[in-house]
Amino acid sequence: MTENTIYAVEATGNGRSDLQVVEKTAPAAPGPGEVTVDMLVLTINPADILMLEGRYGVRPSAPFIPGSEGVGRISAVGADVTLRVGDIVMPMPGNAWVEQITLPARQVVALPASVDLDQAAMLKANPATALVMLEDIVPMQAGDWVILNAANSAVGQNVVKVGQALGLRIACVVRREGAAQGLRDLGAEVVLVDDGDGAPPALPDGAKARLALDAIGGVATERLTSAVADGGTVVNYGLLSGDSPRLSAHDLVFRGLTLRGFWLASWFGKAGTARIGQVYGQLVTWLGEGRIGAKVDARYPIAEAAEAVAHAAREGREGKVLLTTRFLKG
Repeated sequence: MTENTIYAVEATGNGRSDLQVVEKTAPAAPGPGEVTVDMLVLTINPADILMLEGRYGVRPSAPFIPGSEGVGRISAVGADVTLRVGDIVMPMPGNAWVEQITLPARQVVALPASVDLDQAAMLKANPATALVMLEDIVPMQAGDWVILNAANSAVGQNVVKVGQALGLRIACVVRREGAAQGLRDLGAEVVLVDDGDGAPPALPDGAKARLALDAIGGVATERLTSAVADGGTVVNYGLLSGDSPRLSAHDLVFRGLTLRGFWLASWFGKAGTARIGQVYGQLVTWLGEGRIGAKVDARYPIAEAAEAVAHAAREGREGKVLLTTRFLKG
């Protein structure tokens, strides 16, 4: 390595084994309206692993730099930029698994200098997905029920925490009892174990949810509907089963349920600067208050990205796997 080179992760989308760490020339100095960001901590999400394996909903041209989120420190600014060198920021574009990037200042979100860097690296995707699905899809009021499957996932745990902050009642569905206790400890009001056999999940005292959040697809989507009120909405945001979400004609026609999809990247393109700023401002506030946050299972230097991805792909992890760069020590 020289002073003018940086590490970056490259992938082809043909499998995790094709991932490699390469040396690249450091990006050019920022021009007017631009900033250079030294990335500090990077997150490995399930969507990133699907991208590496070529199983995500979109497939970039190879080779590409993967990674959807991370946190960094501004090291240089161009003209007409109000941000300063040393500011902690969250870049909004993807291709985050790289040590340094130059990009338009409007494409970063400034964070407090005191922010926990590990938590900041995990702020862009999962907490925002939880908050937007709870606020922007169906008008919800305090006391309304929300039911979700795969609730022990990172998004699911954020739904529990964000739902609590919003005054919503959250019912979690998991496939095994071993995953249930962690959600109870997190404060989930109801945790239901559903292995796909027998009666579908139901809320206590005959209650019905206005909103269901489905990360699995296939039959699991339909099983959630028994706990949803007539006229309610089911949101699919993941396909852990590999199958498309399924609802019966009875649910769609006679019960008036609505099935729709959610993808945070698409929301970014439609929400507008003001709403995006509002969402992340709220999340930063809650993070500072300790209302949200995620566990970290392991941290690896970016040079060991292949090992880190293999760790992140294991079942039974206790939290996220993060990558760190050489700039974290600077």
